[in-house]
Amino acid sequence: MIGVVDYGIGNLHSAQKALRHVGGEAELISSPDSIADADALVLPGVGSFGRCADALSSAGWTEPLLAAISSGMPFLGICVGFQLLYEGSAESPDAVGLSVLKGSCRRLPSDQRCPQIQWNRIDCISGSTLLPEPLSEEWMYFVHSYAPPVGGETVATCSYGETIAAAIEKENLFGAQFHPEKSGDAGLRYLRKFVDVVESQ
Repeated sequence: MIGVVDYGIGNLHSAQKALRHVGGEAELISSPDSIADADALVLPGVGSFGRCADALSSAGWTEPLLAAISSGMPFLGICVGFQLLYEGSAESPDAVGLSVLKGSCRRLPSDQRCPQIQWNRIDCISGSTLLPEPLSEEWMYFVHSYAPPVGGETVATCSYGETIAAAIEKENLFGAQFHPEKSGDAGLRYLRKFVDVVESQ
């Protein structure tokens, strides 16, 4: 079972519906205790980094999520749920992320319209489990004003005034700045690959 973390924020039902559409068994989980019933976790997120970080912390999710990631459970963060994997964000300087990945999210370039609300081409820059082979292209739908840094775990980027991280993979950890549940066939293929990872455990 894929647990979609219900912490009061995010496009929860859209993510759940998309996962079910591609054959995954996806359920909303509203208590950290329910992590024990899950085989994988999806953390959506919309709005500000600080609001999402505060919601996770105040509802007691932080330590159980970190324990699940450390255990090797497949984990997918989407949009702000992806950003929360990092240490922090310039959007909310006082908020602390899950800090599973090093670095802080920064605002998109000032010479670009912000937020980015559009389809954008992503370029796969290294071997990926969920995305096509390197150097191929996909178009995904983005809605965001901040983005994590490009680093060693980055498997795909997109161009928006500068090169920004579009997706990461590191062992059991996956993150997408785009919204796969809103990205048509390409997004559904991405989610189906995540379901494949879960089913192979």
